[in-house]
Amino acid sequence: MDRMYSNQLRPKQQAKVKGWVDHVRDLGNIRFLTIRDREGLIQVTAKKTDVPSEVFKMISDLGKEDCVEIEGNVLKSKIAKKGFEIIPSSVKVLAGAEKPLPLDFSGKIESGKDTRFDYRYLDMRNPEVKNIFITRHKVMGLSHEYFRKEGFIEVHTPVIQAAGAEGGSTLFKFNFYGKEAFLRQSPQLYKQMMMASGLDKVYEIGQAFRAEKFHTRRHISEFMSLDFEIAWVDSEEDVMKVLEKLVVYVLKGLKKDGYDLKIPELPLKRFRYDDVLKILGKAGIKIEWGEDLEDRQEKKFAEIMEKKGYELYFITKYPSKIKPFYIMLDGEVSRGIDLDYRGMELASGGQREHRVDVLVKVMKEKGLDPKDFKFYVDAFRFGCPPMGGIGFGVDRFVQQILGLKDVREAILFPRTPDQLIP
Repeated sequence: MDRMYSNQLRPKQQAKVKGWVDHVRDLGNIRFLTIRDREGLIQVTAKKTDVPSEVFKMISDLGKEDCVEIEGNVLKSKIAKKGFEIIPSSVKVLAGAEKPLPLDFSGKIESGKDTRFDYRYLDMRNPEVKNIFITRHKVMGLSHEYFRKEGFIEVHTPVIQAAGAEGGSTLFKFNFYGKEAFLRQSPQLYKQMMMASGLDKVYEIGQAFRAEKFHTRRHISEFMSLDFEIAWVDSEEDVMKVLEKLVVYVLKGLKKDGYDLKIPELPLKRFRYDDVLKILGKAGIKIEWGEDLEDRQEKKFAEIMEKKGYELYFITKYPSKIKPFYIMLDGEVSRGIDLDYRGMELASGGQREHRVDVLVKVMKEKGLDPKDFKFYVDAFRFGCPPMGGIGFGVDRFVQQILGLKDVREAILFPRTPDQLIP
């Protein structure tokens, strides 16, 4: 007999279920056992007169979180929450659980985040925590679905790189057979190289790394980055159209699955950097032109936008000096964009610089040596089309969808300056 999940059970059938012991109630001549599997809870009811004596005894000996296999008849029940129960004919202990458990994942006793992350496999037995990663799975699946429908090609670029897309001190350096190498901050440079190859619409979802010694609710050392790049663009507007359609596609898919989400109308609201400074200035927050927006400033702007009915919006026309070398410049402003959701930056990108002479000039102005990026610069020497794209934080997106206070909650085994194990 094949194993069945709790959501597959129906009255008047023989069933085999496997899961963890959630709790046991002993009322003398009747014992109630609740089993938990991935899909929910299963009630097992054993009356002393209705089940084999060895089964009746074994149920009373079970402990919380023991792994068990139960076979029996599924019958209708007026008492069981799901309207049915299993009358067991066989009980097997597949693995016992040591006592006491190092973590009370039920939520009855509050546990610190560090303890929860140390015992993540126990933490995820809490249905609310498990749902975070089911949601993440759905976000990833819907994203792949969108890109395939839109004719994008999935690519996989190197995690080990000779140069960082952003440069600076946030690179993880290591020795690669006697040469200095880095864990990627982004697949940025390789995505752009693909535009010179003829694959004019590509995307990638994979890990990226930042050696930032931050301890905030939104920073992490290893994160899941969703990136896309498109060729033959006329402006950053082409990039925003792809990105907003992606985000709305994912939100609509989740809403169909029962998530309580607001679906914005397209196109999303666009705010120029100058507009943001004016709006914040009226709220008493002064920002010098040319400064990047800080976390607290983004949150304040989000509060103002929420009152106007905007959860998702773009910020455009940032000053050139605060955007990376590969973003196309337009005088003192850039063709860069950010996408914010509920006060958190989810994505950053824009139109890229594809003219090799301008690219080299800007790299030098920003203190970079084009020779260190020769493999990248060369891709622009043989006819490279205008292009644009973004990098999008999947972890942050899940965090904001579910209203999580800390981005680490959206990651199975988060990596921070203080956390390397497990």
